[in-house]
Amino acid sequence: MNDVAVAAPPTAASYKSGYKPIWCPGCGDYSVLSSVTKALAMIAVPPSMVAVVSGIGCSSRIPAYTSCYGFHGVHGRSLPAATGLKVARPELTVLVASGDGDGYSIGGNHFLHACRRNVDLTYIVMDNHVYGMTKGQPSPTTEPDWDSKLSPGGTGVRSFHPLVIALASGANFVARAFSGDPNGTAEMIAQGIRHPGFSFIEILSPCVTFRPEQREWKRQMHAAPVAPTDDPARAARRIMTDDGFNIGVLYVGKRTPYPAVTGKVKCAPEALEAEFAL
Repeated sequence: MNDVAVAAPPTAASYKSGYKPIWCPGCGDYSVLSSVTKALAMIAVPPSMVAVVSGIGCSSRIPAYTSCYGFHGVHGRSLPAATGLKVARPELTVLVASGDGDGYSIGGNHFLHACRRNVDLTYIVMDNHVYGMTKGQPSPTTEPDWDSKLSPGGTGVRSFHPLVIALASGANFVARAFSGDPNGTAEMIAQGIRHPGFSFIEILSPCVTFRPEQREWKRQMHAAPVAPTDDPARAARRIMTDDGFNIGVLYVGKRTPYPAVTGKVKCAPEALEAEFAL
């Protein structure tokens, strides 16, 4: 009697497409892509059951570099597209790839409401504190005193704090990672995917082309000194008092994902149509 063939478990390579990434040499997004594919291998979901949605920017190229289903949307609109997809196809594992410009500037309003709705998807934002694809303009997370040719003397505008906003808006999982630790980042992404509800993971991903000083980030990163909490007030205190380089899961909530209740349709479409018949 022949043995029954058993499919080999997926590896990170199972989730990579044949397209070669075209980021600048030294870009942290190479490591983030590696972490995403490793995370998918950890949870062993078939590529055909994964959708990667993105907007515009260097980080938003990631869908093309995976073998999963992908949707490359318009600037700042990745989250509403992903939300609609997950609600319509709840069996899919939905990831969203974004950057600090795409996600926090033109996409900032969608970010707030995606956290509030708490749909079961994972939002990965590669934050390099600069608009990399459009030649180095300050982004929402750029330091107010960062001096450049495009903003002499700095913008003087307070930096956007995405982890605080995510927590206050209702995200169910809040974490920060560093692209220089691909294995740790992969584990964090896998944890975010497994956790029900809206998971937000900020990944500090250096842009060595326009922010070469960010090479020093690897010396500044350190593990968060406290364990994750399910208390929003405690998490807020931790996030507001950290130095921006604490790496780890900061908040793991217990909110029920949207939609909270699923069941049989109470009214058939034909009955609704009849009500509007002239």
